[in-house]
Amino acid sequence: MPNETQEFFEKAKKGFEKMKEQSPETVAAFSGMFGKIMKEGAISLKEKELIALGIGVAMHCEPCIRMHTQKCLAAGATKEQILEAAAVAVVMAGGPAYTHISLVIDTLETLAT
Repeated sequence: MPNETQEFFEKAKKGFEKMKEQSPETVAAFSGMFGKIMKEGAISLKEKELIALGIGVAMHCEPCIRMHTQKCLAAGATKEQILEAAAVAVVMAGGPAYTHISLVIDTLETLAT
C-alpha cells in the first residue's frame, strides 16, 4: 500500500499532466523561469534546492516541501544538509514551520527506500 508521500507524487504527476494539457501557457512560462534559475550558477543547484526547501518549509507549502526534498536529494544533498536547511526555516518562521519538518522526514524516509 502506498504511503502519503508516494500518493502525493503520484497525484502530483497526474495534476501536472492536466495542467500541461489545460493551461499550457502557464506551465511553459513557469517551466521556462524555473529552468533558467534552478541550474548551476554563482551558487550550486544543490544550494538553490536547499534554499527552495527552506522557503517551502517557512511557507508551510506541502507540495514544495515534498518536491524540493526530492530535488535536494537528486542534486546531491545529504539527509543532514536537508534537515539543517529545514531547521534554518524554523529559525526564520517559528512554530508553524517546525510542524512541517515531519513532512521533510517522511519524504526522506520514503525516497530512501
